[in-house]
Amino acid sequence: MTNINMTVNGKAVSGDVPDETLLSEFLRENLRLTGTHVGCDTSQCGACVVHVDGKAIKSCSTLAVALEGADVTTIEGLANGGDLHPMQQAFNDNHGLQCGFCTPGMIMTSVDMVNRYKAEGKELTSDAIRDELEGNICRCTGYHNIVKSVEDAASKM
Repeated sequence: MTNINMTVNGKAVSGDVPDETLLSEFLRENLRLTGTHVGCDTSQCGACVVHVDGKAIKSCSTLAVALEGADVTTIEGLANGGDLHPMQQAFNDNHGLQCGFCTPGMIMTSVDMVNRYKAEGKELTSDAIRDELEGNICRCTGYHNIVKSVEDAASKM
């Protein structure tokens, strides 16, 4: 067992966990933040994406003990009180979700993508969005409305 300390969604948290505990498990089981989904346990589907120190990572393949002192943001921490993050609002407005299972990971990946492209001054095209979302699998849609959602949010972020 190892005692870990990190900030999750702006709040200091700690816990004693076995060394092999994955971040996704720590978030879901220890902190009861169930918005982070686990779809494949192999880092293939992207449903588990969260931000660690501002960068998107797949939490199903990251050990919680490796994140001592890290700043973690989950889908639950993205909104500002009752106001949805622009990406969350865009997914809602543009029907970028169907069953919703992949949505938290899609949104977290997309926020990171838009932030990186804006910081680098690069143009975020629909082809770039599709390429960037390659590590996120949606089994319900053809990605058209997801791309449309990201484009909409990018104009508001």
